[in-house]
Amino acid sequence: MKLGLFGGSFDPIHRGHIEPVREARRALGLDRVIYLPTAKPPHKPKRAFAPAHARYAMVEMALLDEEGLQASAHELSLDRPSYTIETLEHFRREMPEADLHLLIGGDSFADFHHWFRFREIAQEARLVVLTRPGWDLETAALDPEVARLALSGRVHLLKQPPVDVSSTLVRERLAAGEPLPAGALPDLVVRYVQKYRLYR
Repeated sequence: MKLGLFGGSFDPIHRGHIEPVREARRALGLDRVIYLPTAKPPHKPKRAFAPAHARYAMVEMALLDEEGLQASAHELSLDRPSYTIETLEHFRREMPEADLHLLIGGDSFADFHHWFRFREIAQEARLVVLTRPGWDLETAALDPEVARLALSGRVHLLKQPPVDVSSTLVRERLAAGEPLPAGALPDLVVRYVQKYRLYR
């Protein structure tokens, strides 16, 4: 089985978290992609988030009609920041025959050398870097070791069409009581956010 793993705070999840992953699954022939909302992102220690259970619920709702995309509460079960290498080790134990693919954005890949046990991450899973138009190895400011890794065959650079939405934009619009860009969030997620006034 070819299994994709895609972690994040998803605060909230939006179409920029869904469309590129849907395309990556198709392009790479992944059987499934598992979204992993994290309770306490280690790289954002001072930022306030919507409650972890609410972010997980929004991911579940957003993926209801998405074939091959599903959510896991694994990283929510830890009462501390979760690290990618530990999540990979968990899925390796649970599914020892799986061909693991870790999906990350180009910005995250540029910061990859700061990730906890990053060398082991690249050994546990193939890295799928979802890049934006104009992003390439020649112009990206990569750590030398990460640049070598990108050429090693363990990294797949997957160019994606631009998606003009971000969680920051969504939170700002909701906090200001302004309308969201059309189609930015799945309808069920919009209704959930409004019902529980998550960003007001």
